[in-house]
Amino acid sequence: MSAEVESLPRTEATDLLTTVAEIDWQRVSTELDRQGYSVLENLLNSDLCRQLQELYAQEQLFRSRIVMQRYSFGLGEYQYFSYPLPSVVDQLRAGLYPKLVPIANRWNQTMGVESRYPEQLDDFLAECHNVGQCRPTPLLLKYQAGDYNCLHQDLYGSHVFPLQVAVQLSQPGRDFTGGEFVMTEQRPRMQSRPEVVSLNQGDAVVFAVHHRPVQGTRGVYKVNMRHGVSRLRSGNRYAMGIIFHDAS
Repeated sequence: MSAEVESLPRTEATDLLTTVAEIDWQRVSTELDRQGYSVLENLLNSDLCRQLQELYAQEQLFRSRIVMQRYSFGLGEYQYFSYPLPSVVDQLRAGLYPKLVPIANRWNQTMGVESRYPEQLDDFLAECHNVGQCRPTPLLLKYQAGDYNCLHQDLYGSHVFPLQVAVQLSQPGRDFTGGEFVMTEQRPRMQSRPEVVSLNQGDAVVFAVHHRPVQGTRGVYKVNMRHGVSRLRSGNRYAMGIIFHDAS
């Protein structure tokens, strides 16, 4: 499902797969269990970040453009890629998915959710397409001074993979100020817990899409997760979202 894009030279699949393989996935699993997110440092180099930013102007690569203000989502905009995806996006999506499947399946088992996810992304996407979720969900986001993204969940249909990834394509302090990635955790009979995640250019954050299991004194319970972006004070911020389920 990948495409060659002239402005984004094809990155060898082995390079990205090596980067993904060298991540300490036990640490990622532990941090996701403990706090609902984990940072993957230096997932992409600065050249790839710049090249991905430049794709935003190539309208033919995208299936739709969303201006957040029109839907009360915040201020700013984003575009969903069309199939076939640019090669680097396709490789990251396919490479990260099998590393996250064991965590996703363990979470479902812990929360008493019957569904389990296949080991490979193509098999999971086939399940999505069989229920009418056929539209690709990886996206690029663009923020300018004053923009922000309201707290939300990227669900898109009945088939939802419980983890997703956001990649910081701009450098805080140089390209923009403000614009932090933020999360909230809504706990039963308790006030919500906020979290601010600091990312440098090329870093990614893996986080819970909807629910995650938490061990309480009376057993495991679900907490409800939302994510967003705080208001930019200056500059321009680009990010890429990698969502593993397709949309209806």
